[in-house]
Amino acid sequence: MTEREPHPRVLVTTGGASGIGLEVCRRWAADEGVAILLDIDSDNLDAAVDLIGKNARGVVVNVRDSSSVDEAFSVITDEFGQIDALVNSAGNSCPSPTAEMSDGDWESVIDIHLNGTMRVCRAAYPLLKAAGGAIVNVSSVAGVLGMPQRASYNSAKHAIGGLTKSLAVEWAAEGIRVNSVGPGYVLTTLTRKLIADGALDTEPVTRRTPLGRWARPGEIADGIGFLLSNQASFITGHTLMIDGGMTIDGNWYSD
Repeated sequence: MTEREPHPRVLVTTGGASGIGLEVCRRWAADEGVAILLDIDSDNLDAAVDLIGKNARGVVVNVRDSSSVDEAFSVITDEFGQIDALVNSAGNSCPSPTAEMSDGDWESVIDIHLNGTMRVCRAAYPLLKAAGGAIVNVSSVAGVLGMPQRASYNSAKHAIGGLTKSLAVEWAAEGIRVNSVGPGYVLTTLTRKLIADGALDTEPVTRRTPLGRWARPGEIADGIGFLLSNQASFITGHTLMIDGGMTIDGNWYSD
C-alpha cells in the first residue's frame, strides 16, 4: 500500500492581491503551500494569481458583505475542508479632519478593517478548528499611536488589537492561535506611487523611525510567517510591532 500524500498547508489572506498580503501569499506558495488570495479587485487578483503560479487560488470577496465572505468560505470548504492559516490584511484609509469627516468615510474604514476582520475570522473558524490553525491580523503603528486626521484608521487598528486578544482567549481551547502584527511605514507599490506623485513625504517618517528607513514588504511577511509557524506555537494574543522602533522611541526626552 502506498503512503498517502500529505495535504498541502492552506493559507487564506484578505487583501491578498497587493502589498503585504501578496508578499505573504507569494512566500507561502513558494514553500509548497496553497495560498488562497481574497480581494475585491478582480483585475489585481488575476494578476497576483498569475504572478504566484500553480499554488495560488483567487476568490473575489467584499469583506464588507457577510454573504460575500460566507460564500467564499463555502467554496474553500468544498475544495479543502480545512485551512491552516488566515491573514487579515484587507484595508483602506480615508484621512480627513475629524470635525469634517462624513459618516460614510468613518464607516468605510471601520467596516473594512474591523468588521471585515471579524466577518472573515467568524467564517474561517470551522476550517481553522479542523486544522488547529493560526490567525494573524494586520494592525499598525496606528494601533498604539494617536495620529491626526486618522481617527477612523486609529480607532479600527486599536480595536483590532482588542479583537485579537478576545479571539485568542476564546478559541484557544480549539487550538487556534490568534496574533497580530503592527507594521510601521512600508514601501509597497501603493506607497511608492504616492511618493513618486508627491503625495507622501518620506522624510518625516524616516526621521521618526530609529532604524532610519521604511520597511520592505518582505520584512512584514517575515513576522507574519513566524507567527503562523510552529516556532510561535506558544504565542497567542500578542501584537508583534514591526516598525523599526517607531512606537518605542523615547529619544525626544534626551533633547
